[in-house]
Amino acid sequence: MPKKSFQLPAAAFLIICALAWGQSQKTAQPSPSPSPSPSFTPVPPAAQSQAKPADVDTLDHILAAVYDSISGPAGPRDWDRFRSLFYPGAHLIPTFVDQKTQKPGARFLTPDEYAQRGQAFFDKEGFFEVSVANRIEQWDRIAHVWSTYESRHAKGDKPFARGINSFQFFNDGTRWWVVNIYWEGETPEHQIPEKYLK
Repeated sequence: MPKKSFQLPAAAFLIICALAWGQSQKTAQPSPSPSPSPSFTPVPPAAQSQAKPADVDTLDHILAAVYDSISGPAGPRDWDRFRSLFYPGAHLIPTFVDQKTQKPGARFLTPDEYAQRGQAFFDKEGFFEVSVANRIEQWDRIAHVWSTYESRHAKGDKPFARGINSFQFFNDGTRWWVVNIYWEGETPEHQIPEKYLK
């Protein structure tokens, strides 16, 4: 999501993102204390009702919906559909290599930030991303999908980018949600192992 396009649930998306490094901050080690009870933030009813039931009823369907919502010919995307797939507070996390320092980094984006930055690219370029191999781990309400992707400018074209999306999903008892998508694009120096292409 060109050799530079080494990212995404839109791999091409980083072409239009400003490369940025988060500054690490040193924090003092807190003294041991009892773990606090997690707070519960209910999902707004509007977010629940926006999703198409067929997009979020199974892991296979929500995974396909993510890829489908960012794919298409040059032009607008259905960003309402895209946002409806994500749990409140979810992130999209592309990795990158700083062009000056050659050090790797990761950038955290909200679905809204991804949509805002991605649309500028999609307005000019066709972009179709598909999953070619998935490794699924699931237990109870949580799931992880290690998804190898290919990106094309048009259906049937030779892929211009490949990489791996690491998806985290959550089921609230009524539907699946995307919690995070964390990805890295393939480069000549870092080829995807054959085991992740099957």
